[in-house]
Amino acid sequence: MVVVIKNFNTTFLFWPDVDTLNKSQKPKKIQITEERSLKLIGCVFYGDPFHSKEEWSIENEIGLLWKRFSRLCAENREIFQKEMANNMAFEVHLQPDDYKETGKFFVYVGFEVIEIDAMPLEMFCKTLPTTKYAIFTFEGEEMFKGGEYIWKEWLHDSDYEEAYPYMALAYDKDRFLGLDNPKSQIDFYVPIKNKKKK
Repeated sequence: MVVVIKNFNTTFLFWPDVDTLNKSQKPKKIQITEERSLKLIGCVFYGDPFHSKEEWSIENEIGLLWKRFSRLCAENREIFQKEMANNMAFEVHLQPDDYKETGKFFVYVGFEVIEIDAMPLEMFCKTLPTTKYAIFTFEGEEMFKGGEYIWKEWLHDSDYEEAYPYMALAYDKDRFLGLDNPKSQIDFYVPIKNKKKK
């Protein structure tokens, strides 16, 4: 069963189990940031990343994108050690205007940088808009179900709405221990703005 969650200017697809349909998973922590801009260096994919393998599989197009990114990072370790802003890697899902018609979107994986003096030819730099973020930290199996809580409950009940048609998953080197580790954590970054008063 596929659940389509439409909220404001973004549509996200989830493949939940029966328990997820009955009860959304609440995060360990929710944080609202000040306005900030993320400058990332990484690799990009455009299309339907789940056409060959399901969501959260290391064999789908996102998993293959991470493999390519990891290889390029290993080959260019000296460059990136100087430029990295922190120990976080990001996976950004960005929906273009024609997403509803095509079902295709951009996936960008990379890490945050302070400055970019040089980068491999196969990589791209992406500066995301200056915005506030709602950051949701999910742990263990709840990582796979966190979107249900964000798009069906929290955004609906909060004083915020989505500011831009993208979201990012953040993998902290010290807290992300693998998809199958029950102590592993992922942060969902959702760009937000205050709802207009009616």
